[in-house]
Amino acid sequence: MKIIGAARELQRDGRGVCLAIGVFDGVHLGHQQIIRQTLKDASRQGALALVLTFDRHPNAVVAPERVPSLIHTLPQKLRAVAALGADAALVIPFDVAFSRQSGREFILYLARALAPLHSICVGADFVFGHRRSGQVALLEALGAELQFAVHGLAAVTLHGQVVSSTRIRDFIQAGQLTAAGEMLGRPYALAGRVVTGDGLGRQLGFPTANLESTGLCLPPHGVYAGRTWVQEQAYRVALNIGSRPTLGSPAPVLRVEAHLLDFNGDLYGQELEIEIGDRLREEKKFDSTAGLSAQIARDLAAVRAKVSLRAGQTVD
Repeated sequence: MKIIGAARELQRDGRGVCLAIGVFDGVHLGHQQIIRQTLKDASRQGALALVLTFDRHPNAVVAPERVPSLIHTLPQKLRAVAALGADAALVIPFDVAFSRQSGREFILYLARALAPLHSICVGADFVFGHRRSGQVALLEALGAELQFAVHGLAAVTLHGQVVSSTRIRDFIQAGQLTAAGEMLGRPYALAGRVVTGDGLGRQLGFPTANLESTGLCLPPHGVYAGRTWVQEQAYRVALNIGSRPTLGSPAPVLRVEAHLLDFNGDLYGQELEIEIGDRLREEKKFDSTAGLSAQIARDLAAVRAKVSLRAGQTVD
């Protein structure tokens, strides 16, 4: 999938465009419905299937006090979109200038830049433009004027509940990761760029990859069994989320630390995506680092017993 930052960068070879628009945090079952409708339209029209999203949550600019914690990092979101088969993703920098466009201005710009634009697909409750001036009704009016089809798709329900990013965040924060995965349509996975830590894990004999987690929705503190892939090779993971109370720091910092079993290599700067399974235990304060080391050894044995590296099998 080609990733572009402006409509003019799209290489079309004379083909038109079918467009899906949304924040798409989590790329859950509802988002997948929107993107698959766009793929269907593109196949019918012999057009490109383009997914438009943003480099940050719009609330980061228009309502900073109401920015939700994110289910996915941007790279993780784009990988999920690519897996559905989109031809390209247009990632628009959402800044103050962009936020001041009216809904009509935004769609007129897209219609000109992507002409011929065959269709736009969004969720039925999608709003866009300055002061939320654009809704599906505006899209339909502009579609009739400019000759593109509009799909405003109703929300997907699962087990009698509407599938939404908000509900998935609630499940993650409550530790209900199986329920979150059901709404995502795939196992829940946490991703983050590997950053430099303080080296404590290596000193204890269990080196960890420290994941940047600022702004992400996280499960409850504790130790989890997981699985990740590095250069298409699967590895078992012991994942710790917490503030390391054994160290007794006067200013504890939340850390997300992953120990990859049987791995040797340098992960700094890479984004690591970890499929998370069972919570092995709560975060606990030990009397000594020796006690902590002994418990980590037991945690790793539990991970080795629980996590399969075979393709298609879930993490227990």
